[in-house]
Amino acid sequence: MTPPTSTNSAKERILDTAYALFCMHGIQSVGVDAIIERSGAAKATVYRHFSSKEVLALAVLERRERRWTHDWLEAEVCARSADPAQRLLTVFDVFDEWFNTESFEGCFFINSLLEFDDRTHALHGASAEHLARIRELVAGWAAAAGVVDSDGFARQWHILMKGSIVAAQEGDLDAAVRAKAVGRLLLAEALD
Repeated sequence: MTPPTSTNSAKERILDTAYALFCMHGIQSVGVDAIIERSGAAKATVYRHFSSKEVLALAVLERRERRWTHDWLEAEVCARSADPAQRLLTVFDVFDEWFNTESFEGCFFINSLLEFDDRTHALHGASAEHLARIRELVAGWAAAAGVVDSDGFARQWHILMKGSIVAAQEGDLDAAVRAKAVGRLLLAEALD
């Protein structure tokens, strides 16, 4: 493996490696030694950039929010529709495509939240915060669509989103299609 040209490239390589491993296998099941081996970074380099595995996992959660929530989900939904009500439904079209890919690994935020079930644990709290920001995104679309109680609606919609992800992890590859059908009813009621 080629040595890094700067400390930033080593840090990025470590973060990218941890991202891939944590998202696919969970945080607790991946040891620092696996990250060191896969990234080609020295142990001292890993700990120079990330003082602990927990700090590294928190950085991965932040990266996941940027890559998954904003760069992929939000961008994809907004590219497909300018209508806020339609954007809400489009979430499930995007999910349907995702669920039917070989790389579908579920929601890293949900997985981490469940992996660290102690509500006082930093990774549990961070996962909950990232999920809350997804709900805020949904609430913004709902408000723009004319939903009066956009926060309450977003909480209901987010249950559909998370439920469809878990159902897809169970093997129901049509979970997004099913969630979209329920979403249509929920949206029609909210806009009535």
